[in-house]
Amino acid sequence: MRLSIFYSGEFGKKVVGNLVNSDRFCASCGDLCDHCREPRMSFAPMIVGLFELRTDLPDFVEDTDEYIPSNLPIADLIIAIDLHPDLMMSVPDIALSSNAKAVIIPVDDSRLVPAGLTEQIRKKLESVGIEFECPKPFCSLELTGKTTIDEFVKMGFGRPLLKIEVDNTNGIFTHVEVVRDAPCGATWFVAKKLKWSDVKDYKETISGAHHSYPCTASMEKDAQIGDTILHEAGYIIRKSVEEAMEN
Repeated sequence: MRLSIFYSGEFGKKVVGNLVNSDRFCASCGDLCDHCREPRMSFAPMIVGLFELRTDLPDFVEDTDEYIPSNLPIADLIIAIDLHPDLMMSVPDIALSSNAKAVIIPVDDSRLVPAGLTEQIRKKLESVGIEFECPKPFCSLELTGKTTIDEFVKMGFGRPLLKIEVDNTNGIFTHVEVVRDAPCGATWFVAKKLKWSDVKDYKETISGAHHSYPCTASMEKDAQIGDTILHEAGYIIRKSVEEAMEN
């Protein structure tokens, strides 16, 4: 699958770094790094377009063509992260120019991607047969029944999925394996912190790791989910761990 990524800000950098999996991406463990991510493949060969767009733009951008690259590469999936709202409105045109089959616009901050804006984009894309998902947060993305978007999820990105082994005698986690990662890469860090920790303290361990990574989601209350997006991301990784513990 050919990926074309348009992003602004730290969240986009984390998603790109996680996809590429460079040896400089994850420095969470410092001197204690055991290179746990080395066996995981890099998806860099799939990225046909990588565009970091400006953040120092006026409130209203009249001519978006001035800030969007021309001669866009052909791509199957467009991922647009934390763009200026006026640039985000150009995503359907970007998708058409790229001959894309699908678009994902993850929401890390509702102020950048308000619900009304995403609905306008959804209508434009679906009217021309382009798949669309707008996960809030990105780590809530699951299989959708949409071919190209599901291919991205099956690559190992979306709602975290783990395999866990527990020593019930000593009450500790002995094995924590990442099967599907949050697109920002936080699941690996949570897994690292859980291994050899006390099972009874798992909620505190997850919360501490999630904040220390750190999750870049907004702490502003989101009207649609009734909580902050950062808290929602925290609930998702905790639920994912609990499901793995049950299994």
